[in-house]
Amino acid sequence: MLDDLLGRVLSEDDDPALRHVGLGMLLASAHDRAREIMNAGLRPLGIDVRGLCMLIALELYGPSSQRRLIDLSGIDKSTMVRVIDDLETGGLVHRERAPNDRRAYSITLTNDGERALTNGRQVAIDVGDHLFGDFAPPERDGFVGLLRRLADRPGLP
Repeated sequence: MLDDLLGRVLSEDDDPALRHVGLGMLLASAHDRAREIMNAGLRPLGIDVRGLCMLIALELYGPSSQRRLIDLSGIDKSTMVRVIDDLETGGLVHRERAPNDRRAYSITLTNDGERALTNGRQVAIDVGDHLFGDFAPPERDGFVGLLRRLADRPGLP
């Protein structure tokens, strides 16, 4: 059903409103599908895409406060609390009071979290090859460039 609607909306060359709406629908559909496939691959590890992103951030930046992880990832506060709660329940991160700010928590990777990250990286490779493997390197680079331009575009005044 969505494919039919998308096809019709995207083919309306003389109606820019429909083309723009269709492009947004297509982008959302591609995002949803990619997340669905990645989450299915990560599920046996007890994490999802957001959890993997937090494990990667902790590996890259070291122990971090939830506030810093929010700033790095763009995830909203309530979602971040759920993600960290899930990771902590799974034994993948440890949360403790930050030594220099008793109101903040410092989040650190556990040994199980490091193993989950290693396995999650392999899932990301496998899923990425499935989703993007047909793209030649210049196509992938061009796609990334276009998405960055779109993501960096300011909102309406």
